[in-house]
Amino acid sequence: MSALLLFAGVSVSGCGVNTIPTEQEQAKAAWSEVQNQYQRRADLIPNLVNTVKGYATQEREVLTQVTEARAKATQVQVNANQLTDPEAIRRFQEAQAQLSGALGRLLAVSERYPDLKSNQNFLALQSQLEGTENRITVARRDYIQAVQNYNTEVRTFPGRFWAMMYSAQPMATFTTGEENQRPPAVQF
Repeated sequence: MSALLLFAGVSVSGCGVNTIPTEQEQAKAAWSEVQNQYQRRADLIPNLVNTVKGYATQEREVLTQVTEARAKATQVQVNANQLTDPEAIRRFQEAQAQLSGALGRLLAVSERYPDLKSNQNFLALQSQLEGTENRITVARRDYIQAVQNYNTEVRTFPGRFWAMMYSAQPMATFTTGEENQRPPAVQF
């Protein structure tokens, strides 16, 4: 009897029963890193806005847009349990895209103020923001890869069999709107 249980245990452990939960947890961890990087960006923005505000008082509209976009982006949250909801992911992405656009306009303001461009605080914040945008890109790429691995597992055999037992659903991945696929217009 114990030999039969040992054989059954070894058989089940090698047949992929743990693959789906493992892939799911990796995708959730990757999503947490995406949120972590977006939070880093949201935390940097007030410092950047305050630095620019000191130099560009007449640019209140751009500063207001950045502040409002940051507030909206931090309100739209997607937790790990919502990763199978494409609509929740879309709303999150839209809020983050609006913030990215507002930040682009804020950085363009710096072109009008030579003193601001040479200010060490501004340069340090701009560098941090650029680094954060790169980290966001890497985190999204890692999340997309983790979701691809998970979704492939739940859609192929034998994972499909185990997915039915777990009631596992495919997760939503990042997409980008057509407006984000066009290069930005640079004017001097």
